[in-house]
Amino acid sequence: MKTVCGTCMHHCGLEPGQKGRCMARTNREGVIICETYGRVTSLALDPIEKKPLKRFHPGSRILSVGSYGCNLSCPFCQNHEISMAGREEIPTWVYLTPEELAERARAYQRMGNIGLAFTYNEPLVGWEYVRDTFRLVKESGMATALVTNGCGSPEVLEALLPLTDAMNIDLKGVQETYYRKLGGSLETVKASIVKAAPVCHVELTTLIVPGENDTLEETEAEAAWIASIDRDIPLHITRFFPRHHMTDRQATDVGLLYRLAETAGKYLRHVYVGNV
Repeated sequence: MKTVCGTCMHHCGLEPGQKGRCMARTNREGVIICETYGRVTSLALDPIEKKPLKRFHPGSRILSVGSYGCNLSCPFCQNHEISMAGREEIPTWVYLTPEELAERARAYQRMGNIGLAFTYNEPLVGWEYVRDTFRLVKESGMATALVTNGCGSPEVLEALLPLTDAMNIDLKGVQETYYRKLGGSLETVKASIVKAAPVCHVELTTLIVPGENDTLEETEAEAAWIASIDRDIPLHITRFFPRHHMTDRQATDVGLLYRLAETAGKYLRHVYVGNV
């Protein structure tokens, strides 16, 4: 008998033993569980600006952690080795309990660490591990951050937002047809941004992919929508480089990025160009 996963907009109906399309969740005896719980594939002390978070503790560093799995299928993903993989395809991972991971974050304070960020793959598909770890990090007086595609259910966001200090949310564009190409839902992401913006520090990132979301008109529509929530939400307009399954086009023209940023700046107070 199938059990429906409620973590994101896909609502995967899974038979016992079957994994969801995110490769991170599975049906175990009729219960949907987080298979990635405690399984860490990546751990690094990064500059906060790398998340990117430009206006949240600038100049600091944050311990960044990733697992595996994602509920989108972006053909340009730079971390596809872990985001598009399941446990069998991951060459190495270590098991860290929430207590062990929070202790790592505390230990790195002597090196300037301000807290913990879940990033590299999609953290919302393993939200239970994020929740349990963030709770301990917050108890230590340290900061928490999520780098996410925003494709989570309202219930997942409600569980995580009280424990989250900052989020960078990918807003891939403002065309539903483009989101369908990536296996996502624009309305789900928009709802996540609206829900998160009043609760924690939010910054947005749009990767400009040639031929997909690179017009002045689309950037203007996106910036106007963001401004309708809050003109102070920072927007990162970043450069595409050929990756994964999308090596059929050139990197984004740098001049175009700055023109798009200028357009967005008519509506938003903080616009940054990245990956140049």
